[in-house]
Amino acid sequence: MTPDQRRLIQGLVFVPGKGATLSKEEFLRQFGVTDGHELGLRLLRDAVERQDAEDVEMALTVSSSFGFTTEHINMLVSLVSADWHMRHEDVVAALAHLRCPDTVDALYHATQWVPEYLHYDEDRALAMKAIRALAKIPDDRAEQALIRVLDSDDELVREKARHQLEKRRSQA
Repeated sequence: MTPDQRRLIQGLVFVPGKGATLSKEEFLRQFGVTDGHELGLRLLRDAVERQDAEDVEMALTVSSSFGFTTEHINMLVSLVSADWHMRHEDVVAALAHLRCPDTVDALYHATQWVPEYLHYDEDRALAMKAIRALAKIPDDRAEQALIRVLDSDDELVREKARHQLEKRRSQA
């Protein structure tokens, strides 16, 4: 990805008080494409293949702007446990949006693993997002994963899983 392409992508980012500097239509025109979904998918695939952390961030921005679909799942699942980037919370958020049973194992992994760059995070934001994502998946595998999280060494993680299980069961 070129520096100019990165600048264009940054124009999609919403800035409080200013909004995005580029509309989606203008972004696509300047990027020279007509399909933002396909562009996001292509950029993400390329970034994952090259293990380029900066381009993963850019590709996630494009995909978030134009929408994640089931076509993104395999790449997102691979990114959950990849230690070469720092966008794990964004990846888990995308998986939460998709609510796909095929992502349960990856989301469970995110409840248990703390990437090195997140060791400072005593609130375990990545695990909390993964637990909420698991709770949204309408599948028994997701409930079983939440039950396994109850065995976590981290009290905060166990409590969040317990809360989400109670909430899930009360809505059933």
